[in-house]
Amino acid sequence: MQVKQTSGDLRNHHAPRRALVTGGAGFIGFHLARRLLADGWQVTSVDGITPYYDVALKRARLTLLAAYPGFSSRELLLEDTSFADAYADAAPDVVFHLAAQAGVRYSLENPDAYVDANLIGTYRLLELVRRRPPSHLLLASTSSVYGMGDDQPSAERGATDQPLTLYAATKKAMEVIAHSYSHLWKVPTTVTRFYSVYGPWGRPDMALFKFTKAILAGEPIDIYGHGEMTRDFTFVDDVIEALVRLAVVIPVQGEPASPEDPLSPVAPYRVVNIGGGQPVGLMTFIEAIEHRLGRAAQRRFLPMQPGDVADTCAAGDLLRALTGYRPTTPVDIGVGAFVDWYRAHKGVPCL
Repeated sequence: MQVKQTSGDLRNHHAPRRALVTGGAGFIGFHLARRLLADGWQVTSVDGITPYYDVALKRARLTLLAAYPGFSSRELLLEDTSFADAYADAAPDVVFHLAAQAGVRYSLENPDAYVDANLIGTYRLLELVRRRPPSHLLLASTSSVYGMGDDQPSAERGATDQPLTLYAATKKAMEVIAHSYSHLWKVPTTVTRFYSVYGPWGRPDMALFKFTKAILAGEPIDIYGHGEMTRDFTFVDDVIEALVRLAVVIPVQGEPASPEDPLSPVAPYRVVNIGGGQPVGLMTFIEAIEHRLGRAAQRRFLPMQPGDVADTCAAGDLLRALTGYRPTTPVDIGVGAFVDWYRAHKGVPCL
């Protein structure tokens, strides 16, 4: 069994100190870059600043990161040929690949964006990684790869061959392609499957952002699945803590860390869920928003949307075995942090 390592290992002089964060202007990428910078890393962000949502929000995140002397950023798509120069300049010890076209429902409207970003962009990165391997490559995936998720909680060894959306399919394809590169070129690779990440600086297309905005404006909120769905909501700070701990838990072929470890038998490659394993009802989530805002929502109940699943829940035993950590932030605390940020960001006074 591998020795458990914690985020404290990142601060000793033996730890890697140069990180490349793709999607560094994005929601999770921003939080990760800020944490790494605070821990003393040199961080290079690569982000295409695409207009999928308000680019002003992305640039505001980059402005905050630019205050750190160890930060640099490049505005480009991973599909661009200039990405090779950015990668070489970054000379990363660890690569965190978070850049992607996100959103389940948007994949029904603009499938090309998912193929370009999630498949071609990842392929371009992997080609660079195999030529100049970092000590560890971490790739962001999603709980959506579990499809309907009939077996709850979903464990890393569970079936992922029946995705319900193109978004999930491209993420699963990314995982499989990365495995082949890890096998052929022996690049230590960890795939992290995120569960309903939320928190300050979140995306405007996410439910928490949309609900908060609508309630403050006195507008109705659309509640899909008639409010009967559950989600394993994971606060962004918990996700970042898990990522920085996993950064120093480097897969070694033939050395699984626990009986739950799905370490590949032919590559230094594993998959890890990042979720708390404590699903919350959608209505409970909405009530937490209402409580923090001091306002009731106008509720409009609708059927489930194409590609939606009724429930998600992460099996978290592997993450805990690898890092000694498991997400624990309660929804009321996480929602409160978002609402406070939203008010400050939008200049909305408290009641």
